[in-house]
Amino acid sequence: MNAAEVKDTEQGLIEKAKRVLPGGTFGNFPGDVVIREGRGGRVWDESGKEYVDFLLGSGPMLVGHAHPEVTAAAQAVIAKGTTFFANNRYGIELAEAIIDAVPCAEQVRFVSTGSEADLYAMRAARAFKKRDKILKFEGGYHGMSDYSLMSLAPKRPGNFPQPIPDSAGIPRSLSDEILVAPFNDLEVTAGLVREHRDELAGIILEPFQRIVPPLPGFLEGLRRITADNGVLLIFDEVVTGFRLAYGGAQEYYGVVPDLCTLGKVIGGGFPLAAIAGRADIMAHFDRGAVGDDGFLMQVGTLSGNPVAAAAGLATLEILRRPGAYESLFATGRELMGALTELLKRHGVTAQVTGEPPLFDAVFSGEPVRDYRGTLCGDADMLRRFNALLRERGILKGEQKYYVSMAHTPDDIRHTREAWASALAALAG
Repeated sequence: MNAAEVKDTEQGLIEKAKRVLPGGTFGNFPGDVVIREGRGGRVWDESGKEYVDFLLGSGPMLVGHAHPEVTAAAQAVIAKGTTFFANNRYGIELAEAIIDAVPCAEQVRFVSTGSEADLYAMRAARAFKKRDKILKFEGGYHGMSDYSLMSLAPKRPGNFPQPIPDSAGIPRSLSDEILVAPFNDLEVTAGLVREHRDELAGIILEPFQRIVPPLPGFLEGLRRITADNGVLLIFDEVVTGFRLAYGGAQEYYGVVPDLCTLGKVIGGGFPLAAIAGRADIMAHFDRGAVGDDGFLMQVGTLSGNPVAAAAGLATLEILRRPGAYESLFATGRELMGALTELLKRHGVTAQVTGEPPLFDAVFSGEPVRDYRGTLCGDADMLRRFNALLRERGILKGEQKYYVSMAHTPDDIRHTREAWASALAALAG
């Protein structure tokens, strides 16, 4: 098959997707890219174009695509059966590994997606505290549930603490159950907690929100405020779990929540997520421990799936090896430094924000400390920059570079060259 025929094949798939999928996509990445395969830190589309991959399947592929040890672990389990709707050795051992790693984890309940994990974590908080309200932070992403899709990306941010629905189909009544605060603003958050302490079950947040790190003292202050007012603290670590450190953001930043949610990395590229936390809160998943009135029902066909759990165990084994995180952070620091230097060299007003395993450029000279700070960035310039990078063989999400342990010096070199060329085009 010649190049034109291959391209026609990809174009045919794109046209087919437009017929059979709403908007021509799965709802994730733009539909004009159809990925065929991935190995290490790179992927290839159906036309054969090669990309250095900073999308990483939206984060799960921390050790790289098709890692031979992860692939072998999954294949060995597949040969014995793919799912059972019952306890299995791999899920039990993965729960034990999570408890050994994550500071807040005394017990674990598996689900299939991060959205489910966040939904059940909020429900567990409400069941435990017997209160209805949840406080979240503007711009924080906690999945696709009705509770979560409040003030994730409001086009015109409202007045705190009033939430703004991000989707059609969310009941109006839900606005009464969600409070919204600005990330990194301890004073506003403390005031809201004190005002609503008798009806507030918990605070949920990404301890590292999208690409915005917590200011010094912010997480420590939240821990103190929630403890003083009898409110649960929930860390959404679907992204940060096993990424910022083996024990996640709570190890990295040194603040331990009451509950956390995990996903992405723990499934090794397969659908798997979890709620983890204090045993007295997790007891609400056990009818025998809390009785009918306190029981939190949770059933999932693929929860604790053995193939996903085996892939997760293999991934965690790789991450436990000496030097794993040092290497990951070294790659991320080199990339962040190179992008910062190139932006300055080309006279482009922007800043690189994030942590070494997860960062992006914001095209603004203003400080970025919360969601509204990111809105100060030139969104059109970011879109053009991302499009120029795609043309040059760099695949990334709309906002953020995910760094993997599999990215090589050659991947870094290619990325630096693509950045330099794209910025020259952008500045010209």
